Amino acid sequence: MALKSTIFKADLQIADMDRQYYDGHMLTIARHPSETDERMMVRILAFVLHASEALAFGKGLSADDEPDLWRKDLTGAIDLWIEVGQPDEKRIMKACGRSSQVIIYSYSGMSNIWWNQTAGKVERAKNLSVFNLPAATSQALAKLAQRNMQLQCTIQDAQVWINGDGESLLIDLLTLKAPAAAAR
Repeated sequence: MALKSTIFKADLQIADMDRQYYDGHMLTIARHPSETDERMMVRILAFVLHASEALAFGKGLSADDEPDLWRKDLTGAIDLWIEVGQPDEKRIMKACGRSSQVIIYSYSGMSNIWWNQTAGKVERAKNLSVFNLPAATSQALAKLAQRNMQLQCTIQDAQVWINGDGESLLIDLLTLKAPAAAAR
């Protein structure tokens, strides 16, 4: 018998001063049985960083042809493709061909090894951005995971503050690859 996903609910209040985006979102997140709290919380962080009414969670670990999050335009074309973790270069290049913008949020102590092996193979992707979340930060983020979460998120000057369950966490992402100027 297959294990079922665990359902989490997140009440997000987002104040993104960098994008002038201020809104609340009630998310229902299905955590795959093989997914950790750390990975799920990095997915939520990615949502916070790109929040919009059109941003949606993909099937994630359950589907090879969908990202963790994506935003489609009114024609159904993929405008934004977001991956969490350390996808292989074939998946990255396929995403870059299907979407206007691709963003990867890597995390864990192995991210540097993964990026050193992958960077040269994806350098020609002009619409790709890659960010790394330090392992200590992603682990601290995982501690905020609860079946019912209330998170206040503030973004200013590329710094992210997440408050939840009486804890406050500052998140600084390290840019590993920025998109080419022509892709902006």
